[in-house]
This record gives sequence, structure tokens and C-alpha cells, in this order.
Amino acid sequence: MLFDFETIPTREAYKLMVSTIVPRPIAWVVTQDGAGVVNAAPYSFFNAFGDKPPVVGFSCGPRPEKDAPVKDTLANIRATGQFVVCLVNEALGPAMSATATDFPPGVDELDEVGLEKAASTRVAPPRIAESPAAMECETFQLVPVGHHTLVLGRVLALHVRDDCVLNPEKYYIDTPKLELLGRMHGSAWYTRTRDRLEIPRTTVAQWEARKAGATE
Repeated sequence: MLFDFETIPTREAYKLMVSTIVPRPIAWVVTQDGAGVVNAAPYSFFNAFGDKPPVVGFSCGPRPEKDAPVKDTLANIRATGQFVVCLVNEALGPAMSATATDFPPGVDELDEVGLEKAASTRVAPPRIAESPAAMECETFQLVPVGHHTLVLGRVLALHVRDDCVLNPEKYYIDTPKLELLGRMHGSAWYTRTRDRLEIPRTTVAQWEARKAGATE
């Protein structure tokens, strides 16, 4: 069935996208305003976008109320140029979801849901101590995307829980042990990322040998 995005409402196009672009990693973004008040909110329009420099990005949409000011996350990043992307494991799922509540400005979501803050090393906003991995970022670029803003951040430092590091000298991470969640469809569906399927890449030589074997 064809869905022509030129002819359907924005809300329905959104539903189709988030039902098919899955699983999506979750950026649990911690920011801080000029007065030092901390804000935390999850975003699943998130991924890595470069390695030189190392850049991650997430898309921040508007508040649901018409003509409302931008979300605290974006306002804080515009004001300070700094943020921390924390990753979400299964144990933190309920707390992550709770911080998505549309609290009024000035509410510290981490205090509200009972999460511990840990000091960052390169930026002012703290990281979530319970998170298995967290990236300290400075603003690389803010890109308008319709009524969203794509926030691109240069990663300055990465914290990974000690028991999830296989070999620090070789920078090997025990990815399954992070037990990260992926965002799925609907308003409350997520997936675990422990299930893996290995599909090795094929070299040109291997591909040509396979073709030759098929024609013999």
C-alpha cells in the first residue's frame, strides 16, 4: 500500500514513520539553564552522524500547546551550548518515561523522579549516574527541520560503566551488557537490544568468487 506524504496530515505521516523506523536509540538529554536548574528529557529521533569530529544528533520538537515556547532542552542548549546524552537501559526505562512528563519550566526532572546526578568533566550539565553510558557534548550545529530543530553535538567525552568495558586499551565495549532499550511504535512500546544476528560483510573478491561458483 502506498502512503503519499503529500496528501496526508502531518500527524498521520508521523505515525507511519515511527511505526516503521524501528528500533530507534534513545537520547536521554540532560541540560542546564543559566541559573543552574537541570532538565532531563528523552528523544528517540537520535543517532550518530560523524566521527571526525565525533557528532551525535537528536531532533527536538515543539511543545504540544500552540504558540508555546520551545522545550526547555532546546532553550537551555541555545543559551549554554552544552548538553549530555545519557543512554537508557532496561532498568531505567520507567524513570526515563517519567521524565518525558510535560513538567512546567523550572522543574528538575532528575530530582523529581529520584535519579542521582554525577558531575561531568568537560561540560556544566551533569550526567545521570545510573546511566550505563553518557556523552558530554557541545553544540556543533542547530539545524531547523520544519517545526523541529536538529541538535548536532560534538562529543567531548564518553563515560561507560566499568563493568561494560571489555578492554580499555583497545576501546572494546561489552555492548550487550549495556542492556540498552530501543524505541518502537505507539506511545509506550520499546525493545531490548540483547538479541543479536551477525551478518558478515562481503568483500568484492568473495562476491566475485560466489558469482563464479554459481555459474559453474
